[in-house]
Amino acid sequence: MQTEQPTLTQDARPRQNWLRKCTSQVARKVSSRHGWLGDYDYTWLCLPALPFSRTNRRPPPFYALNDDLPLALAIASGLQHALAMLAGLITPPILLSSSLNLDSSMSTYLISASLISCGILSFVQISRIKLFGGYYIGTGLISVVGTSFATLSVATAVCLYLSEPRTYRVTLPQIFDSMYKDGICPSTTAPDGTVTREACPDAYGRLLGTSMLCSLLEIFMSFVSPRILKRLFPPLVTGTVILVIGGSLIGSSGIPNWGGGSNDCRSFPTTGIFTLCPTIFAPRPLPWGSPEFIGLGFLSFISIILTELFGSPFLKNISIIVGLAVGCIVAGAAGYIDGSTIKSAPAITFLWVHTFKIRVYPPAILPMLAVYISLAMEAIGDITASAEVSRLDVRGVEFDSRIQGGILGDGIGGFVSALLTMTPLSVFAQNNGVIAITRCANRSAGRWCCVFLVAFGVLGKLSGVFLSIPNPVLGGVTTFLFATVTVSGVRVLSYVHFTRRDRFVLAAALSFGLGNLLVPDIFTHLFDGVKAENKGLQGLLESITIVLSTPFLSSGIVAALLNLMLPLELGGAGGDMATELDAETTSDIGSQEEGKAQALRS
Repeated sequence: MQTEQPTLTQDARPRQNWLRKCTSQVARKVSSRHGWLGDYDYTWLCLPALPFSRTNRRPPPFYALNDDLPLALAIASGLQHALAMLAGLITPPILLSSSLNLDSSMSTYLISASLISCGILSFVQISRIKLFGGYYIGTGLISVVGTSFATLSVATAVCLYLSEPRTYRVTLPQIFDSMYKDGICPSTTAPDGTVTREACPDAYGRLLGTSMLCSLLEIFMSFVSPRILKRLFPPLVTGTVILVIGGSLIGSSGIPNWGGGSNDCRSFPTTGIFTLCPTIFAPRPLPWGSPEFIGLGFLSFISIILTELFGSPFLKNISIIVGLAVGCIVAGAAGYIDGSTIKSAPAITFLWVHTFKIRVYPPAILPMLAVYISLAMEAIGDITASAEVSRLDVRGVEFDSRIQGGILGDGIGGFVSALLTMTPLSVFAQNNGVIAITRCANRSAGRWCCVFLVAFGVLGKLSGVFLSIPNPVLGGVTTFLFATVTVSGVRVLSYVHFTRRDRFVLAAALSFGLGNLLVPDIFTHLFDGVKAENKGLQGLLESITIVLSTPFLSSGIVAALLNLMLPLELGGAGGDMATELDAETTSDIGSQEEGKAQALRS
């Protein structure tokens, strides 16, 4: 015993020294002016900008991943990150609860659960937990996570197969339409034939259960070499998928809500609660596409543009929230906001206030597997962009481990988020703009962002405010938000040096993607003549139809397959006329630029 006592003391001494060092650092940071403010130029962060004006003000210093960050800047940057991603976090639960006709208490809970879950899982991604054999969970960057828009895009396709012919109505999301048709969800039919859908929380539980099962695929993919994943899913494939996701969301949610609602009121029924938008029970219901609705959405949209023109760097990072705030102020003054959701919302809430029965819905398995593949593809691009804006090397073992940790964090996040009563969560890329503008890539800012997200979610009244946002205001803002997703896809495609082969792959993929987008019911009757002998075969046929009817899934599958099948060169030497023309054009432009340069030098 006498020989073991010094060993225990020596083992405990480093821990005591580490704890004492951390305590002294925190005390010094909290008790000193430099610890709070540092040398950062806060005037630059908050000073409005004037268009067409030049400024000689030098930007503030860049704070790298593990630099000593002033406390005030960490809090301010964390708040910017939280506000920048707020609109993207509240939109999916609002749309999901609307499609299931959930009551206001459960709808506000889903918004709160989304914010809290994103805060918790973002902290995991930022922390980068080390596992066995050089594997990690998380990226170690400011890689915040949010509710996946890919899930909403997949959900849109299910009703295309199962809705009655000539009565197809675009609502987002519609993954639950088949459950109403199958009798899983309750509905009532009036004597005149009008069908009224009742609340169906069980359908949401089936979505969560299917998501948990399919998340295992992304977890498995995280242990595959990132180099192999990049070879399977190059920018040509990932850019196409992201491009079509953004386009489909604009057409199925953004613009319809801008006009008054993405529900049945779009079809101008003559009877029922949807004769006016959003329903006849709204404070000021109007027909879909009314000028009042268009004006409210345009006001929110133009507010985003004006903020970009005149706003300070802080406001530019939260321009989406500015658009929501301006639209809601005008809508409230004009009487378009229903305050009942705010009154009924609890002051404080947390996870598992409402629970759902976890089940698996077989027809959704195949599409959800494709969703997780697309999430892995998006994660590779988003992590690369985060590393670049954080001024880190995007090559080598260290960067590959960040990709591996990010994909594993996404997969585990998809499993855990279902336990937290939330749909799949994935890495967000829009926060890279906050890093670029504030010149702060420090993880302390990311951790403060997580604190703010959890705090926003705990405040139940705030979720009630979000739920009361009128559809036109939400549509004007989300149209811009979904358009940024489309632009992200274009940006990824810009990394491709387009050869004839690449143009061929992209054209074939967009043939399916844009075709499904413009004519969404093209594949809904594909298996009408097939009589399934059992439910298993019927579920398989439904799954295939859903995949083919989902624009980003069909285009992504075509792009991935052709990228693997086609050789790197087609037609042999001299056979690619378009490439030769491109080369000649580039040569001519280069000669002109060289001549201009010589003239300037002379």
